[in-house]
Amino acid sequence: MSFLYETIIQITPQHVAMWIIGGLLIYLAIKKDMEPALLLPMGFGAILVNIPMSPVIEDGGILKSLFQVGIEASEAMPLLLFIGIGAMIDFGPLLTNPKLFILGGAAQLGIFITIILATLIGFPLVDAASIGIIGAADGPTAILVSQILKSNYTAAIVVVAYSYMALVPIVQPAVVRLCTTKNERKIKMRYSAKQVPTLTRILFPVVVTVIAGLIAPDSLSLVGMLMFGNLIRECGVLKSLSETAQTTFANIITLLLGITIAFQMQADKFLQFETLIIMALGLFAFVFDTVGGVMCAKLMNLFSKEKINPMLGAAGISAFPMAARVVEKMGIKEDPSNHLLMHAVGANVSGQIASAIVGGLIIGLVL
Repeated sequence: MSFLYETIIQITPQHVAMWIIGGLLIYLAIKKDMEPALLLPMGFGAILVNIPMSPVIEDGGILKSLFQVGIEASEAMPLLLFIGIGAMIDFGPLLTNPKLFILGGAAQLGIFITIILATLIGFPLVDAASIGIIGAADGPTAILVSQILKSNYTAAIVVVAYSYMALVPIVQPAVVRLCTTKNERKIKMRYSAKQVPTLTRILFPVVVTVIAGLIAPDSLSLVGMLMFGNLIRECGVLKSLSETAQTTFANIITLLLGITIAFQMQADKFLQFETLIIMALGLFAFVFDTVGGVMCAKLMNLFSKEKINPMLGAAGISAFPMAARVVEKMGIKEDPSNHLLMHAVGANVSGQIASAIVGGLIIGLVL
């Protein structure tokens, strides 16, 4: 009984606040179906690490050990997750319309604007760079960059990054409507259903890895694992492994990643005024990444005979495949016969590559 008393008297309002935050994440995961494979373990983990005298955060405790081995020492978990993501991606729509690569690059604009803004506000450069990468809407990249740069706000950055990924269907339509006219949103695009040769599909991840390594060597961990996963998918001789990587493997890594990240959601680290600022800056980055992609598509239309629907620029962020689905739904809403999904998928997967390369560039420039 004395032990129970000692535990209870150590409960602080901060602990209770983190229990509420953990409960909110669990609610969003179950009731709203917002990234449940990640938010649910993060929510439960947030409760777990904020119970006074919890052994899981002590030396040798399960969550501290997982964090040290899987994230802090090697960044293994987010990198392994990229193998699963790569196995899910079909680069066919992008290869049939290579100019969509431009939209993926342009949709990273908000990252750099946010880094400058965060620095002006007073964040150290390593923290500002880590906050800016939230705009990529790519959780594993946000984890990797913030960990390598040793940001003091990794937990807040990761929670915000994944939260905004889940909010893509809510935030992006409003931003796109502000940046486009009704006529622009009605632009129809023909899709060439020509088959991409198998050799091209196999060579693509190899070539991208080499080019990324030459442009941004620090991106090789991210790009390499992403392209390796895609090579497993496209090689044609590892079908069962490809299916496993896309489903069981990716799901297990996501669950472990979620509860491991919760190690840094201890009240003294998470409940800071800076967390609110990070939320605002993350939203700013996300919005301006979307704006960058849309405005780039509009600029390309000034020099192109075949017009691009500007909404495709919004799919240039890395939130795969949610951003592509949002564009498809918006296109159908404007014109039921206007199907943009395959074009949007092309822009979306280009954003996956671009965000990984940008993450590596930021690491190389800041360190």
